[in-house]
Amino acid sequence: MPAINPSRINPSRPVIGVGALVWREQQILLGERITKDQNNCWQFPGGHLEDNESVIDCARREVQEETGLTIKNLRHLGFTDTPFEIAQRKYLTLLVSCEYESGEAERLEPEKCAGWQWFDYQKLPAPLFTPISSFLSQITTASGNDLYALHRATQVLS
Repeated sequence: MPAINPSRINPSRPVIGVGALVWREQQILLGERITKDQNNCWQFPGGHLEDNESVIDCARREVQEETGLTIKNLRHLGFTDTPFEIAQRKYLTLLVSCEYESGEAERLEPEKCAGWQWFDYQKLPAPLFTPISSFLSQITTASGNDLYALHRATQVLS
């Protein structure tokens, strides 16, 4: 997929990001973000939704590009409804939940991520990347903050 052309971005409209919650049993994969914006916080694999790309395809591509993992049973999980700003661009994040299929999580983008670790979903590290914190705040009342129960209850699409 071609990279996003910054000249085509309307700064008053949010950019769409996609985050992938990769599950292995009741553990979730997080990477330590080391970019200048929100440095040293924990994030899901993810990135920009490219032109003519489905959200599911974006999640699969980003997980492969960032970690080398193969994933399965992808499903739409939710979205953040509050834009946040990085590098003077506003973002909305769509979240996809999926299951680990094979591979070892590798640090394939060392300029962006210090490394990947599996965490018990009820004992997530801090601080979390802004879209993760926003999403967890949104689901607190809807599902009792049980992220794994939400994952299991969502219909598999691919």
